Amino acid sequence: MLIKWIITALLLVVLFHLFHALIVMLQGADKSKNMSQLLGKRVLYSLIVILCITLFSQIGFINFNPQPMATTHTQTRIDTTTQHQQSASTKPQPETQNVD
Repeated sequence: MLIKWIITALLLVVLFHLFHALIVMLQGADKSKNMSQLLGKRVLYSLIVILCITLFSQIGFINFNPQPMATTHTQTRIDTTTQHQQSASTKPQPETQNVD
């Protein structure tokens, strides 16, 4: 549980640096070096968060939600009748008789 609090705190620090850089950017161009440093810190803390999540999930401290089990459905064909040949002709076919 402590690890989740640490990751949440790091994400809040990332957001703080992001919005602080936004405020510096809106104030003017004379503080562009300061804004660049703040954005660099944001990238650094984001990298630390990603590494922490990856490392702790590999160690087993963080458990992700399991993937749902995939179920397959099989369909069986129940009609066993044979199909008769169909004609595309619209003329009525003459009836044939067997003469013996």
